[in-house]
Amino acid sequence: MTIGIDIRVLGNRVKSGIEEYAENLVPHLIREGRDIQFKLFYSSHKNSLPDYDWLREPNVALYKFNHPNNILFTLSRFLNRPPLDTLIGGADVFFFPHFFLSSLSANCKRVTTFHDLSYVHFPEHLTLRKKLWHNLQMIPDWQAKFSDKIIAVSESTKNDLINFYKIDPARIEVIYSGINEINFKTSDRIDRSQLVGFKKSKGLPERFILYLGKLEPRKNIVSIIKAFNSLKLNSKYKDVGLVIAGSKGWLYEDIAKETDVANNRVIFTGQINDEERFLYYRAADVFVYPSFFEGFGFPPLEAMACGTPVITSRNSSLPEVVGGSAITVDPYDVSELELWITKLLDDKDLSGLMVKRGTEQSSKFNWRSTAIKTLEVLTKA
Repeated sequence: MTIGIDIRVLGNRVKSGIEEYAENLVPHLIREGRDIQFKLFYSSHKNSLPDYDWLREPNVALYKFNHPNNILFTLSRFLNRPPLDTLIGGADVFFFPHFFLSSLSANCKRVTTFHDLSYVHFPEHLTLRKKLWHNLQMIPDWQAKFSDKIIAVSESTKNDLINFYKIDPARIEVIYSGINEINFKTSDRIDRSQLVGFKKSKGLPERFILYLGKLEPRKNIVSIIKAFNSLKLNSKYKDVGLVIAGSKGWLYEDIAKETDVANNRVIFTGQINDEERFLYYRAADVFVYPSFFEGFGFPPLEAMACGTPVITSRNSSLPEVVGGSAITVDPYDVSELELWITKLLDDKDLSGLMVKRGTEQSSKFNWRSTAIKTLEVLTKA
């Protein structure tokens, strides 16, 4: 059997959840499917593909092209060509870890992963360019309708596909994403002196609240800063800082504006590498993620795996993923967010309970399980 995989998302310099998904899932698929030939399609006029070791596995063939993707998308949109399976010399099924618009031959099956439909729920959080990209260039509803199978990363996303795109539920498989258990298990071996040294090297306060993710409106970072500013009015929390880690996304201006009026310490780290990510989680006293909408949401699970109590939103997929092992709040209620931050900072018993529950919940998610279930869908397709 031959499986084609579109790995173009791995050329993105800034990683979000979709890149995280592809970067972890693809190597696990390759290692679990030793008797399967994987043909990987990559094309970019500007960005080079990282030199992953799994690209040299014996059951892998990489097909690299320099075609600008905007041209490929346009050709697929209006001419339904070129078939990607033809470009790589044929495949029985083609897997798209994201809904990039692409053409396939009639005899090649299509399996597409949908991470979320946030662009339908919150179009106001998108720039005009992003709206055009989703609605005119990618046409995700078309790709959902013409995929032989769809993988949804949560029941929440599956329900959205049914409700908004009228997809037959029988064509949708819910397969939860995993987390990189090796890095997060490593964090268990970090002692206090290492954390003190890490905080000192990064200029971090002794106690701090952490957000990690892209800096964009959907993540509700403005509410985090507002809750922090209110918290700091109490001298009891004068030693508490706020660390916001992640790259700037679109419509960043409101976050910058809220930070400008803050008289308290807010640290923006920018994009952090994978090696340091679990150290930030481990060093934090509370992790906050009051997103307006998520199709899955890696950061809350990652924080729980590192033994940090989590506050997240009681909407979309988040309660489903954290499974009662995190504090959930109304993302529109800044006072509720502030209240639970103070409770976790003050109540060591509550904090310890959430750490215990979070560690147990996060252990249920791993990439090997995700890969095995994904291979079942691909082979049956």
